[in-house]
Parts: sequence; C-alpha cells; structure tokens
Amino acid sequence: MPDRSKLTFIIGGARSGKSAHAEVLVSAAPSPWAYIATAQAYDAEMRERIALHRSRRGDGWATIDAPLDLIGAIKALPDNQPMLLDCLTLWLTNHMLAEHDIATECRRLADVLSRPRGPWFVVSNEVGQGIVPDNALARRFRDDAGRLNQQVAAVADTVLLMVAGLPLKVK
Repeated sequence: MPDRSKLTFIIGGARSGKSAHAEVLVSAAPSPWAYIATAQAYDAEMRERIALHRSRRGDGWATIDAPLDLIGAIKALPDNQPMLLDCLTLWLTNHMLAEHDIATECRRLADVLSRPRGPWFVVSNEVGQGIVPDNALARRFRDDAGRLNQQVAAVADTVLLMVAGLPLKVK
C-alpha cells in the first residue's frame, strides 16, 4: 500500500504509460480514489482520449474536473484520500490560454503539492527532450512545462520516469 502522506510524480513522453501506471499505483491504496482531471474536450479527438481514460477506471473512482482550479480541487480532498492528478501539462495549457500569471500559478501549485495529505500521484509530460519548437508560443510552453516539472519534482518524495511503459525510479 502506498505511504499515506507522500507525493509521487510520474513523468514521461506521450503514450509512455504514465496514466495507466499511476492508476495501478493509486489503486493499491483503499478506495475511494480521487481522479483530478485537467483536460478539456475541445474536439472529437480529445473527447476520445478522455473517454479512453474514463473507461479504464472502474468503481471506486471519483472524477473531479479541474481544468483551472486545481489548487481548490486538491484542497477540497479529504485527508488520507488517494489522489491521481492527470495531468500538469494540460493544466498549464489551460492557464496559458487564459493568459494567467504562469509563474505564480505554478508556485502556488507546487506549494500545495509539497504538503500531501494522503497518497498523491501527479502525472506530467516531459516535453523538453525533442527539437526546439519553431514558434514562440511552443517554446514558451516547453520552457514553462520544464520549470513546472522541476518544481514538482523538487517537492515530490518519489519521481518516476516512464519509458515504453516501464517506470524508472529517478528519485
């Protein structure tokens, strides 16, 4: 069973198995499990992705949609409730599109995550290992995501890097 007050950060590339592995880890704790979702379904492809994630989860999961107010959703969780937050990069995108102060929002989130009140699992994409994007917005996203991932990794008790469906312990 996961430690009752630890933060596990799971990071990796697209389709690396991050979410599925996080679901397995969370479900090792007693239910009910909270699934905090940050995705917004703006098109059919994203609706399909969201449906796939939901179909993998069975009974015992409570889905909380928090595309922007992630901090409020986390603070509203009861103590000791296992939580899976999926994912930070979509949350970051939502804040960028809303033209919020990214540095402030990321600091506030890292602060809340630094004090887990249960077994918490946070998923994020590693977006900085590819080529330098060709436009300013994509470069800003890559840089902001990298800084956010560093902040969360710094406060996490465990950091796992997912590669081809395999978890590699980094911290």
